[in-house]
Amino acid sequence: MMLAGMGGALIAAKSPSPGLIKPPRLRPGDTVGLIEPAGFTDDAFDLDLVKETIAAMGLKPKPAAHLTERYGYFAGKDADRAADVNAMFADREVRAVFAVRGGWGCARILPHLDFATIRANPKLLVGFSDITALHLAFAARAGFATFHGPNAASSWPQFSWDAFRAIAFDGATPTLTNPPGKEDRLVPLGGRIRTFRGGRASGRLLGGNLAVLAALMGTPWLPEFSGAILFLEDVDEAPYRIDRMLTQLSLAGVLGKLAGVVFGQCTGCGPTGPSYGGFTVSEVLQQHLAPLGVPAFQGAAIGHVANQFSLPLGVRAEIDADAGSIRLLEAAVS
Repeated sequence: MMLAGMGGALIAAKSPSPGLIKPPRLRPGDTVGLIEPAGFTDDAFDLDLVKETIAAMGLKPKPAAHLTERYGYFAGKDADRAADVNAMFADREVRAVFAVRGGWGCARILPHLDFATIRANPKLLVGFSDITALHLAFAARAGFATFHGPNAASSWPQFSWDAFRAIAFDGATPTLTNPPGKEDRLVPLGGRIRTFRGGRASGRLLGGNLAVLAALMGTPWLPEFSGAILFLEDVDEAPYRIDRMLTQLSLAGVLGKLAGVVFGQCTGCGPTGPSYGGFTVSEVLQQHLAPLGVPAFQGAAIGHVANQFSLPLGVRAEIDADAGSIRLLEAAVS
């Protein structure tokens, strides 16, 4: 992480951030739960590597009861995957909960979650991609910060680890900028920032995977987006599908409520097939985000890339769309 200059006019959030419960920070030696609320891991060796990764963080992994199960393309039946989430939040020994991987399936377990127990036991929930469904539901129902960051099975390079440790262990409030010289061949912008509308804005961070967010529209599992900084990412989506999902958010009134927008990485989202020769993702974003009249940029280290930020949902932050930076305005942990 590097400190970024903060120039330009500041657009304040339209409404104050509600009171946010801060889950306890992580400490060396803490026990953390491992869950698979969506897709399964079919190789026991891979799960051994996940446990070694958690141990290398100075933490003690505790696998969920159904961690090694499989039901079709899920890691067990909906009720069982939800039971693992409920059990980890009820377990007083567990200080944080890591999703091993994403895939698809988190939305299916939302009706089975015990939010009374979850609210009563705030602790870090860490993961990304399909875990977005849990992050958004927790933002709506649980009232404490969760971490959109690498899954337990991610590669965790130094940049990702440093970003996570600073926020989750140290309670720091860093300014997050892309790692210099860490371009990823799968990232169309190659680590660069593209500004659609400059300036600064502040608000509480909300967001995650665009496809998952769009699929939850019209359900009771979404938080209020008024005055928020919305961050988005996606993978393997053609530009026309990005267009369709952003149109859905616009028609639902979400985009018009925001204080600012950060679109991270859209990995593998180039024009192909019938859409070849059409709009690029950046052109689609320009069409949707520039007219909002709020600071907005593309290219932050968020998404299906090796080097990625950990962003705490619900925490107030300030973005600088000219510098391509995200500055936390409060600690995410107690």
